[in-house]
Amino acid sequence: MNRNGAQTLLVIDDHPLFRKGVLQLVAEDGAFAIAGQASGGEEGVALAHSLHPDLILLDLNMKGMNGIATLKALKAADADCRVIMLTVSDNEEDLVAALRAGADGYLLKDTEPEQLLASLKAAAEGRTVLSERLTGLLAHALRQEARPGSAADANLTDAEQRVLACIATGMSNKAIARELDIAEGTVKVHVKHLLKKLSLRSRVEAAVWAVEHGRAA
Repeated sequence: MNRNGAQTLLVIDDHPLFRKGVLQLVAEDGAFAIAGQASGGEEGVALAHSLHPDLILLDLNMKGMNGIATLKALKAADADCRVIMLTVSDNEEDLVAALRAGADGYLLKDTEPEQLLASLKAAAEGRTVLSERLTGLLAHALRQEARPGSAADANLTDAEQRVLACIATGMSNKAIARELDIAEGTVKVHVKHLLKKLSLRSRVEAAVWAVEHGRAA
């Protein structure tokens, strides 16, 4: 956050006109303070290290260091920020690859401005964000792989089912800890175990699986 308490935002995208449009939209709304902008992955990672933004908007298809490589570099450095992919790609493989690399959300560039701002604010609050039309795409990808058909089949404990139900609403670990009145470290352990039992690799996949299977039913 900046001195005024606003969440700070870094945009990494190799299209200058798009960067300008996003930054203008965000500036006019006033919900975020602009930390900086980068035209490529290497520059973006360096800025993230020096500026410590709360939220990063990251393009997928960039020249040189692409979005997935940039995302992995940010996560490997344990950057204390949320990374949201903002891209034109609605390709199933790109979506799954980004989520499994640790993206905290995946939004399409043709999202309406009002919806984009709402999604960014939700992401800043710790929620996972996904463009609506991509939910079915991710669900299809999950159905292609052999997975338990229910929480019972996966042998999820009652505590893991409660955590899964919270994940399905897009809640962060911190929010889940408050909701269930347990330690955040305990939530992390439950998330790790339920992902393993469901043969999933990201909490977004877990959220979609839970909705597809009636939450933790």
